[in-house]
Amino acid sequence: MIYLKTDAEIEIMKRAGQLAAELLDRIEPYVKPGVTTLELNDLVHRWTVERGGISAPLNYKGFPKSICTSVNDVVCHGIPSSKTKLKEGDIINIDVTPIVEGFHGDCSRTYAVGQISEKARKLIQVTHECLERGIAAVRVGARVGDIGAAIQKYAEAQGYSVVRDFVGHGIGRNFHEDPQVFHYGEAGRGQRLEPGMTFTIEPMINEGDWRTKMKKDGWTAVTIDGSLSAQFEHTLAIRSDGRVEILTQMPRA
Repeated sequence: MIYLKTDAEIEIMKRAGQLAAELLDRIEPYVKPGVTTLELNDLVHRWTVERGGISAPLNYKGFPKSICTSVNDVVCHGIPSSKTKLKEGDIINIDVTPIVEGFHGDCSRTYAVGQISEKARKLIQVTHECLERGIAAVRVGARVGDIGAAIQKYAEAQGYSVVRDFVGHGIGRNFHEDPQVFHYGEAGRGQRLEPGMTFTIEPMINEGDWRTKMKKDGWTAVTIDGSLSAQFEHTLAIRSDGRVEILTQMPRA
């Protein structure tokens, strides 16, 4: 079931989304060689609480930490750990979802750890552009398939593959709602977009094969061939007047 939001509810979601964006801005200087992913988790959790928010991932269906930290070949849902120490040349996706006044704000970014290889840098750039192209396809009357088709066309033209095992999703009072937002597919297919819809677009783009496998912890998904993976994510809303708004983006000065 799709829960359409009022503009007033979207305003609350925007506060959650801007806190999420702020968290990703604040953590960036700490993403450097030698830091553990648990240290990053603890910083984000503390900042979330200080701002009156709740870390939605913590204990969600048994997930043990407050953020997801996905390093190199980890596609998504990497669990922060004192044993995972970042090193020069790594890439890491950090995914945060604070709850503010009962509504979720969900976004992620992939960061470079120190100096990274040119191939890793290109993967990050292409993945970010995939998100931008997905967002550009959002409008009243468009279909979910239009988003996926735009992302897949660009990613594959650059020689990369689109993960199919994990998708974007509706979001609001619930962490995950309908519709599912696939990052691949055919234009003109799927759920029609309408005012009041709020959802994430979060393409996961792989350097090699699109397929993934799950680690024994039941959460951490990695590329099947050990290749690098990158991801960017925003939460979007379609206002009552049809205007499309990125809720997880800080206002530009």
